[in-house]
Amino acid sequence: MPTSPTATASESDDISQAFYIQVMNRLDAAGIPFLVGGAFALARFTGIERNTKDFDIFVRRQDVERTLAALSDEHWRTEMTFEHWLAKAICGHDFVDIIFSSGNAVSPVDDEWFEHAPREHVLGIPALLSPPEEMIWSKAFIMERERYDGADVMHLFLRCGAELDWERMLRRFGDHWRVLFAHVVMFNFVYPGEVGKIPVWVIEHLMARLQKETREPPVNRHVCQGPLISRAQYLIDIQLWGHKDARLGPDGFMSDDEVKRWTAAIHEPKPVEHHPDPVA
Repeated sequence: MPTSPTATASESDDISQAFYIQVMNRLDAAGIPFLVGGAFALARFTGIERNTKDFDIFVRRQDVERTLAALSDEHWRTEMTFEHWLAKAICGHDFVDIIFSSGNAVSPVDDEWFEHAPREHVLGIPALLSPPEEMIWSKAFIMERERYDGADVMHLFLRCGAELDWERMLRRFGDHWRVLFAHVVMFNFVYPGEVGKIPVWVIEHLMARLQKETREPPVNRHVCQGPLISRAQYLIDIQLWGHKDARLGPDGFMSDDEVKRWTAAIHEPKPVEHHPDPVA
């Protein structure tokens, strides 16, 4: 269903939404569990409405091939865009991002995404939404020069902070707790009158952890974790300054080939209005 060059903005939106509805109906018919994320989930949790011209669904990695099969026919095209986190379904000028991890491979879609997903109606279709905790987990790492999702994290803290499962979120961040702590500190700067939205025990826990590690001898590893938050801005550390890429090796989640493909894509052309979520 390609969009006509003379279609009005309203007609184009209607065509896009019809495609998204068909995608959800096909996945339901195929018995494939999925979550709706991106702008639809953000609007539900924060009230922020965005006309992003894209649609993000989240599936488990083991369901990706079935998802592509369900969404592929003579009118729709599918592709495995990046083997470690992203596929797509495309119909004319419209597309759906099929997300099963994150660009840095830190935040894979697993059973817990589904266990804690709220049920809503998306474009009139009953569907599960990505939980706010997992949205924060994935968005917190997106700190590119051209895209920074910190404001989304701030707004999720502001609107959902009192109801968030902070224990689960701390466990999700794991050894990358400093990324969460950085956003917690920034929240207190952005909203100095809203500090109660983040439980005191969370702040005290993170501060105590920082104080403890500050007193310990530094880890004897020449590693740069910058690529976990920006695939582009820390290449000099990896390529020229001899730092090890934290995405690789015993502590990383990506293969050398996946890192090379993800890095090469930095310079590939992107649709103007398309910003798949998440991309760290």
